[in-house]
Amino acid sequence: MASFKYRAYDQAGARSEGNIEATSQGQAVQFLKQQGLLVSFITEQKKSAQIFLFKRNKVSLEDIEFLTAELSLLLASGVRINKGLDIIYKTKANPALGLLIADVSRSLNKGSSLSEALAEHPNVFEPLYCNLVQLGEASGNLSEVFAELAKELKFRRDLQRKIIGSLTYPLVILFVCILSVFFIFNFIIPKMSSLFSDLELVPWYTRALIETSQWMSQYQWLLVLGLLGLIVCGIAAFRRPDVKRWWSDAALRLPILRKIIALAERIRFCGSMAMMLKSGVPVEKALKLANGNIKNLHLQREIDIARKKIKQGSGLTAALSQSVLFPDFFVSLLDIGEQSGNLESVFHEITLRSRQEFESWTERMTTLIEPLLILFMGAFVGGVVVIMLLSMVSINDVGF
Repeated sequence: MASFKYRAYDQAGARSEGNIEATSQGQAVQFLKQQGLLVSFITEQKKSAQIFLFKRNKVSLEDIEFLTAELSLLLASGVRINKGLDIIYKTKANPALGLLIADVSRSLNKGSSLSEALAEHPNVFEPLYCNLVQLGEASGNLSEVFAELAKELKFRRDLQRKIIGSLTYPLVILFVCILSVFFIFNFIIPKMSSLFSDLELVPWYTRALIETSQWMSQYQWLLVLGLLGLIVCGIAAFRRPDVKRWWSDAALRLPILRKIIALAERIRFCGSMAMMLKSGVPVEKALKLANGNIKNLHLQREIDIARKKIKQGSGLTAALSQSVLFPDFFVSLLDIGEQSGNLESVFHEITLRSRQEFESWTERMTTLIEPLLILFMGAFVGGVVVIMLLSMVSINDVGF
């Protein structure tokens, strides 16, 4: 895929300039013609002129939220979907998003529906997203569906930013701590060890420190490679279905992880249920689609069992009460919603309460991590310094 810089004119004679991604110059010209542009100049940008270190080549959550919100606004203003995509394409900042919009536009021009065009990109658009778009197309309220999806994506993006922002300072502290450890064991302690002629006569803590420094000097690169290898192997292992199933069951047995996983999955599930019930989806079908939005396989099985019970005639509250997702308080809310026939509002209320609880938990944890890392760094570096000072004092008792 190459990048082409172009200058073109529309039917009214207005000039348009920008970049377009295509496999060849002819394909780029064809894409521009499909947008109603007459090309006057086009040239391929050299790869050497592109700053790959800073160029994003992946569609991010922020890009999808931007695309969804813009489509909602344009459709509500009466703009047709094809024209709306063309307008967004001209204002996009991420080349990967431009490629995505171009692919969706081509699918629409070939006769596919919007939901079918989005479903061709499963790595970007979740099945729930595509199903809601399909429902919006069928009911004619596509702009409202995109508005609800944009709110959901905005919450995810804001939460993601908040977590990253909260962890930035602790991660900087951890990085400084690691650098301090490498500096002490590679430069400070080796110089100190030259003061001692016989390690058998030095105190045990001095000998341990010097031997650790010698081991680090010889094997630290193997240690780094080993850690990287463990990370790579861990990522590869978690892609296997059997490992995913094992971890889904094991994580729910750990008290802290059990709570946060259930909380996050409850937000996904109840938010999806609220949007689909608002769009007029039957409860059974909404349960099936919302279950696909759950990441934990164990909880997926629980919701699937609940759906089968509902299909056999069981009540919604009775079926969902057996899942880890719903504590007693939320079960009582579901019971009220089921009896009043207002399940949409109940699922929306559960989503809001769970979001507030998740945000509070995240703030508490990130606030706690910072002093713990500072304490660890101070204790470790301070301990090494104390041992070094004690070792220097013991030189008077050791021959050198």
